Amino acid sequence: MKKFILASFSFLLILGLLAGCDKREETPKVRTIGKPAPDFVLKDTKGDTWRLSDLRGKVVFINFWATWCPPCRAEMPFMQKLYQTLPGDRFQMVTILSNDKKEVAEKFVEYIGFTAPVLLDPENKAYKAYGLTGVPETYIVDKQGILREAVIGPMRWDSPEARQMLAPYLEE
Repeated sequence: MKKFILASFSFLLILGLLAGCDKREETPKVRTIGKPAPDFVLKDTKGDTWRLSDLRGKVVFINFWATWCPPCRAEMPFMQKLYQTLPGDRFQMVTILSNDKKEVAEKFVEYIGFTAPVLLDPENKAYKAYGLTGVPETYIVDKQGILREAVIGPMRWDSPEARQMLAPYLEE
């Protein structure tokens, strides 16, 4: 019995060492303020494909959220007000649904009248690339694709403070 346990342990140890040495899987780049924003390619709830790098030339507002998150739901109407008032030729808001169901999100955004794109991240690739600690989290990317702001937690996006934060990037 001791030989079997020792052999099993040795096998698992060797397997673990080999798995740890495998360099084929690339470590995702995590977001850093002042550096290029991690790119992503995601589909929205309508099936359209969105690539962050395709939005260069616009300030991009990226919000990670979920319908099961009360602070996320609370900030969505303020995000809608911001989205409606900023110029579409210089500003693009996208929201990324995090660990939630597409059908539930579609019903929720329809109910509140939210019109910004809702992107789906079923494999959590964008979630991991941005190093999320939870939701809501919002990131502001400037016209050159540089990550400029990170807001952890909810914010009143139609407030003068939010507009003041965004103004320098919109005026570039």
